[in-house]
Amino acid sequence: MRLTSVLSKSKNWSNHFSNFPESYIKRATEQVYWKNPKGPQYKPNAELKRTKFQYGKDRPWTNQFHQENAPGRRHAKVWIEPIKDWSFFRGDRVEILVGKDKGKQGIVNQIVQERNWVYVEGLNCHLEKLGKKDEGVMIKSEDPLLVTTQVALVDPSDLKPTTFEWRFTEDGEKVRVSTRTGRIIPIPATNEETRDYKSRSAYKEQPKDTVSAEVDKITFEPKLCTFEMDLMEKYGIKEDRVPPKSYWY
Repeated sequence: MRLTSVLSKSKNWSNHFSNFPESYIKRATEQVYWKNPKGPQYKPNAELKRTKFQYGKDRPWTNQFHQENAPGRRHAKVWIEPIKDWSFFRGDRVEILVGKDKGKQGIVNQIVQERNWVYVEGLNCHLEKLGKKDEGVMIKSEDPLLVTTQVALVDPSDLKPTTFEWRFTEDGEKVRVSTRTGRIIPIPATNEETRDYKSRSAYKEQPKDTVSAEVDKITFEPKLCTFEMDLMEKYGIKEDRVPPKSYWY
């Protein structure tokens, strides 16, 4: 099989599991400090927005994220190594390279792409006490791991850690290939799972849902005219009245 190496930009897999539109995520995260008053003498849509957020395990649309990034609260700068092509997905088997669980393998159950983090189910955990000093309960939670230096993808052919690269097959399918064995590392089916369905093909549209065929239809055609002019053209209305003279000064 002939394969060609390529690099391309992938979607944001941190929010993929939520199945929320990007417009909703942007609106839920947005914090506006100041905007111009309404009026003809003011420039419209002039506003000052918060652009730096502290990303963690909580997703941007949750209350915990809002508390962590409350207005007026600032955090130290976190330097993130840029990754051009995100290559870790929910359901991947990885091996931990650092810490007390070094050498152990587990399944990725959460991704935070904004911090280059993955969480491995049942590994790299810490104990946290909730409640009162004498009556609290201990909760076990996973700590994040950096995909750049702290985990390695496991080759399914021999279950050993390996480096990999993105390539294209002869059919044009983009795949991950182990550089050690040359075997394809498939993207797990778990990655397709969202809060709405286990797999896209098995999802059944409900009676009150807007069917996907209707969503894909293009119902708006941009024109160089106002809304009123568009309606007049549609219904055959012709305006032959001459407006009176007006003076702005």
